[in-house]
Formats: sequence, structure tokens, C-alpha cells
Amino acid sequence: MNAEVPLQAPELLVWTVSELTARIKRTLEDGFGGVCVAGEISQWKRAASGHIYLTLKDEGAVLNTAIWRHVAARVPFELEEGLAVVARGSIDVYPPRGSYQLIVSDLQPRGVGPLQLAFRQLVEKLEKEGLFRPEHKKHLPPMPRRIGIVTSPTGAAFGDIVRVIRRRWPVARLYLLPVRVQGKGAAEEIAAGLRLLQEQRADLDLIIVGRGGGSLEDLWAFNEEVVARAIYDCRLPVISAVGHEVDVSIADMVADLRAATPTEAGEKAVPDAREVMGNLNEFAGRMALLLRGQTRNARARLRALAERPALRRPETLLRDRAQRLDELLEAMRTRMAHSLALLKEGLRATGGKLGALSPLRVLERGYSITFAPDGTVLRCADAVHRDDEMRTEIHGGEIRSRVLTAKPVERGIMQEDGSDA
Repeated sequence: MNAEVPLQAPELLVWTVSELTARIKRTLEDGFGGVCVAGEISQWKRAASGHIYLTLKDEGAVLNTAIWRHVAARVPFELEEGLAVVARGSIDVYPPRGSYQLIVSDLQPRGVGPLQLAFRQLVEKLEKEGLFRPEHKKHLPPMPRRIGIVTSPTGAAFGDIVRVIRRRWPVARLYLLPVRVQGKGAAEEIAAGLRLLQEQRADLDLIIVGRGGGSLEDLWAFNEEVVARAIYDCRLPVISAVGHEVDVSIADMVADLRAATPTEAGEKAVPDAREVMGNLNEFAGRMALLLRGQTRNARARLRALAERPALRRPETLLRDRAQRLDELLEAMRTRMAHSLALLKEGLRATGGKLGALSPLRVLERGYSITFAPDGTVLRCADAVHRDDEMRTEIHGGEIRSRVLTAKPVERGIMQEDGSDA
């Protein structure tokens, strides 16, 4: 029997990690070079480089995703956690981590257009900040003399605005700051134009900003945040006139007044000179009528005054007043004489009473008053001493004396029979 020869196992190909990863990378890139993936955004972040990294997920799996900076700059809406999107791109392998990821070339929200989503997101943001509140709206001047316009000089909107203002209010002077109103960079140009016009023309009364109608993409510059903030920060009243009546932009919401069309912007910016003149004529008529009525009333009052006796015979009135004055003066003299007589009589009576109480009257009756050396009235003998000099006043003069002896007089108690006790 022939001996069995064992089968030799084929030799396995040995790959390095880098070689295998490179092979997988080529396979995935070739097999999934262009795919569209639907999912919800999760754990997204923007790196300092401007690249965006996120995870797309559904109920069963997750997919690492990268959006390079130049693609992220074209995404008009803000990324949000849980936002449903459709990402178009290709599958790539990141060798340092050995993981695959989706490299996005275009990103669209599911169920709504990207511009509609961006519009809604910016409206919600600015509304929270209060940019649409009525209390921030400035009032338009009733009769502006200088009006600034920020728009394209070649568009129909500029011609409509100028034509309406020239017809309604010819005295207004218009100042155009030309800008692009659509395309890349138009929003920044419009915002800069608003600021520049304020700097160059400090005497402006208001500003009109806008353009004619178009698609949402055509009007998008007026939905950019930079334009909204430039309008909000403008120190002058701003009228926004973007598109046709059905078009409402974020610029319209922020502006102090929204005009449905550029033509309406011209109508709202200035009054109608014919209406103003008509109002002035009507006012002048009312004023003339009022003045005529006041004149008639004044003449009637003047005639009534002229019929009064004082104005018809003023000399009679003066004579009557002079006679009445003489009578009053005479009555006043009589009252004053009577009052003086009463005062004199009262003074005499008071003088008599005071005279009766005078010590001089006592002296006339034979009494005297003796004063001690210190000038006080001497009331008792023990108040002086031997050799003290005294002064005694009597009726008609005084007597100077010296004390030889000072002895109190002892007075006893009188008995009923008149003898001393």
C-alpha cells in the first residue's frame, strides 16, 4: 500500500496593519464613493480649524461624520442636536484610529429646505434678543428733506423709489449708496452700506433699504444676520422694502417700517405734496373763519363798552367820584377828632389817678420822707447809727441832719381805758 502523503496547507498572506487598513480604505472608497445617508445629528462640534465633526444616528446604528471647513461654510442653517438631515458624501477610513467615517459634501435638512430652516432659526434667535420688539421701532419724520437709499443702482427698485418720491414730495433730496443685493458677499456689502451712509450723511432724515422681488435665494442677503443687526443698530429710521407683497424678510421684521414693495416704500417715506397743500388751504380757511368770528365778538364787546355811562360822559363820572372823595375825607376828619377827644379825656383821668398816688401829694399834707445814708427810705430807727447823715424831704424842699441818738420807741398795748399796759 502506498503511504498517505499529508496535504500541505496553503501559506497564509500576512498583512501589516497599515497595509490592511489601506486595502480596506480603497475598498470602501471604491464601493461607497457617493452615498446619501439619512439620520439625526448628535454630538456635533466645530473645531478651531473650522471643520465640523458629528455623529449621524438612527435607532440601530451610529456613523462618524466629518464636514470640512469649505463645505461647512456653504451650510446656511445652524446645526442642532436631533436635527434630521440627509448627508451626501463618501465613506473614508481614518487610518490612525482604524475607523471609517462619512465625509460630507452636501447637507440638507429633512422635511424642509435649508434656507427655510435657516430663516426659522435666525428668526427665533433674533426674537429672543428682542430685535423685533415694537418699543425699539423709531418713528418716521413727517416731512423728510434728505433720504438715503441703499440698493442696487441698476435694479427696478431704485427707479420705483425715486419716481414715487419725486412725484409726491419734490423737495426731498435723495442720496444713493450703491450695493449688490444678491449673491455671495451681498449681505456684508448691504450692512457696510448702511453704516457708511450714516457716516457720510449725518444730516439724513431716514434710510430706505431693499430690492425688487425674486426667489428665496435671490432675496437671501436680506435674511442674513449681519444685515438684520446693521438695521437694528442704525441711528436713523429705516424702511425695508424687499421683494413683493408676499415676501417677508428678516430685514422687514427688524426695520422700523416694512413696505411691501419699493413703490410703497416711496409712498410711506414722504407725504403727498398735494394733500399737504390741501390740508394747509383747509387750515387757512378755518383760521380765517375763526379770526372773523373773533373780530365780530371783539367789535360787539367794544360797542357794549362804548354804551356804558363812564365811557359816554367820563367828566360826569369824575365829578361824582371827586365829590364822593370829599365826603369820605370829611367823615374821616370827624371820626379822627372824636377819637382824639376821647383819648385826651382818658389821659386826663389816668393822670389824676396817678397824681393822687404820687408821694409828693403826701408831702403836701404835712408828711415827710427820710432817707438813710445809702439812699434807701428809712423805715425804722435801728436802721441808722450815731453820726449817720440823713436826708429828709418835706413839702417845698429837703432837710439835711446828723443822728445824735437812735433809739426805737417802745409802744405798749393800749388798754380799754386808753392807758398803756
